[in-house]
Amino acid sequence: MLPEQIKNYRELVTLKDGADILLRPMIPEDEAAMIEVFSQVSDEDIRYLRDDLRDPSVIQHWCRTLEYTKVLPILALMRDHIVGQATLHFRKGNRRHIAEVRIYLSAEVRERGLGTKMIKTMIDLARKQGVLILVAEIVVDQNQVIKAFQNLGFRPACTYEDFFMSQDGELHDSVVLTLNLRPKTYEF
Repeated sequence: MLPEQIKNYRELVTLKDGADILLRPMIPEDEAAMIEVFSQVSDEDIRYLRDDLRDPSVIQHWCRTLEYTKVLPILALMRDHIVGQATLHFRKGNRRHIAEVRIYLSAEVRERGLGTKMIKTMIDLARKQGVLILVAEIVVDQNQVIKAFQNLGFRPACTYEDFFMSQDGELHDSVVLTLNLRPKTYEF
């Protein structure tokens, strides 16, 4: 997809409880709403995030340096309120066929099917961008998140010991899951 197509991308999804969620790309004007959402991240959730998203400067940097060819951020909105974000992080050079997918959901929408729908959306967008392999790196303590990715076809590739250091300095193992997006070709 071209950057202009990405800017115009919209998808309406319905959760299993009937709630409607709009998925769309993050834009610079989302800065204040993103700061508000991430300012409410719990201490437990912050332990598993790469950055301290409660720091407004992190969100400001994201919103002010948007470049969809490097990172494609998709927001989930419920009645104009941001309830989730998923991102595709594209690689370069000899790894230009690989992208990493990351996801965050507000507590209010967890276990309602939104995470699965967002991961499926990211798989579809990755295919449209020509990605051949999707990667997800997850702290092994997050069993439900790992299972959600596995239910969508991701497979464990390896586990790294003490690879993730939480904000409090505690070390955790990380599992790397991959999904092969190469089209299957059959000859007759």
